[in-house]
Amino acid sequence: METYSDFLFARPSFLEGVARIFDLGNTMNEYNVSDTGQEADAAAIRMDWAAIGQDIGDAMQVFEGEEREG
Repeated sequence: METYSDFLFARPSFLEGVARIFDLGNTMNEYNVSDTGQEADAAAIRMDWAAIGQDIGDAMQVFEGEEREG
């Protein structure tokens, strides 16, 4: 149930990972960008709170399951 965001991190494919072995000039770096720092912060905070909400929802489901069992 973990759906945490990787917004701030580049997630290269397997082939990109292999290509990075030969990228001696470090030219393949690619990051998720935003127009402003405030926009990036807002997106990161929004995703943090979404993850917290997901954790609370998961905990509630576990608790409800335990209540039913005994």
